Amino acid sequence: MAFAISDECIACGACAAECPVSAITEGDGKYVIDADTCIECGACAGTCPVGAPAQA
Repeated sequence: MAFAISDECIACGACAAECPVSAITEGDGKYVIDADTCIECGACAGTCPVGAPAQA
């Protein structure tokens, strides 16, 4: 199951920089993950300072 970013996101962009398939983009007030592109590697979750990305 793909990762999703919760409302805990502080829009720092750390997750987007780590995503190997560029599935993460800046949304309205937080970053979002394209579920169709996500390869479920967990790199975003490992780099997020607030733990916002999690498997949906």
